[in-house]
Amino acid sequence: QLHVVESGGTLVQPGGSLRLSCAAPGNTLEAFAIGWFRQAPGKEREELSCISKSGDIRNYADSVKGRFAISRDNAKNTVYLQMNSLKPEDPGVYYCAADDRYYYCSGDVWMGFEYNYWGQGTQVTVSS
Repeated sequence: QLHVVESGGTLVQPGGSLRLSCAAPGNTLEAFAIGWFRQAPGKEREELSCISKSGDIRNYADSVKGRFAISRDNAKNTVYLQMNSLKPEDPGVYYCAADDRYYYCSGDVWMGFEYNYWGQGTQVTVSS
């Protein structure tokens, strides 16, 4: 029902910054909590961050806390993942996921919920 599209992945140097975008053409992301995930080659998918429908709740995995920031721009119908101080262990395919259930990304317990809608992913490579 919801078409989720990620963009912004590219090659970036260690210590550099990159901003990923999540959009849902034809839909309003305000109605959905949004999660960002990544999967590196040979590793399990990792949940990195989420933002509530209203944008007032943001959560981060320890591996990215203090370096990544999730935000909403409702005027542009877009959710961003700003990635700073990128490390060699940050590369992978980054996925945006959406779910309209009220309790997603709504409290201290935020990881482990299965999102209903997923994008195809965008590749991030960290290399000099």
